[in-house]
This record gives sequence, C-alpha cells and structure tokens, in this order.
Amino acid sequence: MVMHLLIVAAGSGSRMRADRNKLLLPLAGRAVLCWTLDAVMKANSIHWIGIVGQPSDKEEIMGLMVGAEKDIDWVNGGSTRQESVECGLSALPPDAEHVLIHDGARCMVEPELINRCAQAVLEGEAVIAATPVVDTIKCVGDSGLIKNTPVRSELWAAQTPQGFEVGQLKKAHAHAQAHGWEVTDDASLYERLGWPVKVMEAAPSNIKLTTPFDLIVAEAVLAFRNSG
Repeated sequence: MVMHLLIVAAGSGSRMRADRNKLLLPLAGRAVLCWTLDAVMKANSIHWIGIVGQPSDKEEIMGLMVGAEKDIDWVNGGSTRQESVECGLSALPPDAEHVLIHDGARCMVEPELINRCAQAVLEGEAVIAATPVVDTIKCVGDSGLIKNTPVRSELWAAQTPQGFEVGQLKKAHAHAQAHGWEVTDDASLYERLGWPVKVMEAAPSNIKLTTPFDLIVAEAVLAFRNSG
C-alpha cells in the first residue's frame, strides 16, 4: 500500500526574528528543510512527497530538492496552516488513500517515527506523534492568576507526523470549513468530530523550530547524533 506525505512549509520567520521562511535558515551548514527531507528520504514507508509552501519560496525551496532520491511535488499553500493542509490534500494523486502531515520545522524527526506512524495509518488508525509532558502545567486566567492544574499524567505535547485516511481527513476539513472551525493541527478536527486518534510516542528531540533558541537545541542534537 502506498503512503503519501505532505510537508507543510508555508510558515514565516516572525517568531524566529528572521526576514524569510525559517525553513530556509542555515542549520549546521544546510537549510533547515534539508534536514527534514533527509529523514523523509530515509523512511522507506513514504512513496510520494508534496511540499506545501508559499509561491514566493518555491524557486528557492525546490532548488534545494535537486538530486533528491524521491520525486517531490510542489503545492501552493494558503494563509494559515489549516488552509495549507487543505491545499495539500487537494493536490494528492487521485488514488491516494493514506497520508501523513508533517511540519517542515520539525527537522529532527527520525525515520523510525515516520515509519511507525505510517504503519499504524495503513492498519486503519488515525495517529499523532506526541511526547509526554514533563513539566507541571498551570491554566492561567487573564488576570495572571492560576485557575487550575491539569493532571500531568494525562498531558501530551502534540507534534507531527500526523496520519489519516485521506477520504476521512478531507471530510473533516470540509466540515471545519462549513462550520468556521479554526484549528492548529488536524488531530483537533478529529477531536471535535469525536473521531479517535491514537498517540504515537516520539523522542524528546522531535522539536519544532520556532525561536532562535530552538536552532541552538537542534544543532546540539545534530552534534550528538554525529558523535555516535
């Protein structure tokens, strides 16, 4: 069975304090997105790859893909992550049945996690990579005062890849569009619809590059991996 993967790469560099797409910033001598693609290329479960990005970044991003081991399709994204995923789903081949959605900024993802998520989706699960929360979390009101403390053992930090059956995910997005729902990940659509999503535990290194500090962490992770 064929597994498709969409890499969401339409973000900006505002929180990174960069003047361009953060996926084009250098990380250990290469663009951030190149590290993401390395992991995807090593994941033997992936047969089709689409990069969803802004038209202004197309030339530079696709230039990085020259010589890639697998074919990569370009998809023009939307103004939000949700819209970009919708664009990606519309661009999937007509016979696509299963898809993984991955944030390009999670460049430390491991091929093993991609394969594990893909296998679960092929077996009929909707899945999300996540890590158990280690900090005590506080819910805080507008006044800055603590409202309550959720049970830590029930808390997981949502990540990507996230994987779904294509037809069902398209239905979820259509429902969201019809009802004006705005979410930050696809698993949230399933939650609202009461559809089950299984958590696949990821390594703590599967971070999303959002701030300059995250680049420092990512470089440390790469240095540790290369030392072995």
